[in-house]
Amino acid sequence: MNQSPNVAALIERYFTVRLMQQRNVSSNTIASYRDAFRLLFRFAQVRLRKSPSGLELADIDAPFISAFLADIESTRGASVRTHNLRLTAIRSFFRFVSFEEPACSALIQQVLAIPSKRHEKRQVHFLTRPEIEAILVAPDRTTWLGRRDHTLLLLMVQTGLRLSELINLDRDAIQLGSGAHVRCFGKGRKERCVPLTSYAQTALKVWLKEPAPHSASALFPSIRGSCLSADSVQTLLAKHVRVAREKCPSLTSKRVSPHVLRHSAAMELLQAGVDCSVIALWLGHESIETTQAYLHAHLALKEAALAKLKPYEQTKIIRFRPDDRLLTFLDSL
Repeated sequence: MNQSPNVAALIERYFTVRLMQQRNVSSNTIASYRDAFRLLFRFAQVRLRKSPSGLELADIDAPFISAFLADIESTRGASVRTHNLRLTAIRSFFRFVSFEEPACSALIQQVLAIPSKRHEKRQVHFLTRPEIEAILVAPDRTTWLGRRDHTLLLLMVQTGLRLSELINLDRDAIQLGSGAHVRCFGKGRKERCVPLTSYAQTALKVWLKEPAPHSASALFPSIRGSCLSADSVQTLLAKHVRVAREKCPSLTSKRVSPHVLRHSAAMELLQAGVDCSVIALWLGHESIETTQAYLHAHLALKEAALAKLKPYEQTKIIRFRPDDRLLTFLDSL
């Protein structure tokens, strides 16, 4: 009986050859897939008592993958979206393996047949103008860190940049003066320019005069001069939201994340009467259908549309009462 292929060699070829050389995927995709397999290998070490380098392909079959996905939901509190994201990384790997190890086609097909989970599509969450202003004044601007955080949050809520786009900005990405804008690379490494308001220009002009620690090129560096991580931005945002809640109690009932600030920027544009197609270009959406979610969340627009409708004339409502006892029973359910 032939020994099952070693997973370590396949994983190495998958990342270095398939993803980096052949597909040339973005660093964000690499990081996301890397995290998925780190979790998978840690789960295998506990469940199978095997180190990652000792795993064989037969060890990570469909039942094992299903158990892993269930585990990250129960122990890590992963959402359905995260569940599906991890499954996407695993499927991508097994599609690669199907060409490398055709003898394992039965196992591979069983893994690829694992379905994604359906999930509820909730309305987007966003902040009101007073809530946004409360967060922006929360940082202590008498300190370097406070001025950095204020400018960072202002740029985020005005431009609607994704968190990954924001932390990768360097000082050269800001163009001030006539046609002021910030240039970034979004999903799929698509470049786009987002215009800046006069208030954002003023704040950035002041910030760019600040001495960068260790001559850092990043627009918003850490105190050591390195780029901020996604976790760092989420931590500093949570800190300032706690301060803002003291002056704006409505923030207490809201979960504020960098993506909520992105949604808030979109809602500000929508309330200003900007067309959805322009908002889609502004946010870097692949399709205008993604932007339609903001229309569903904007209750004021729905109320304005309702106010334009002609009310129905008052008519007498006649309730149907069936004679048959079975129909009467069904009607009462």
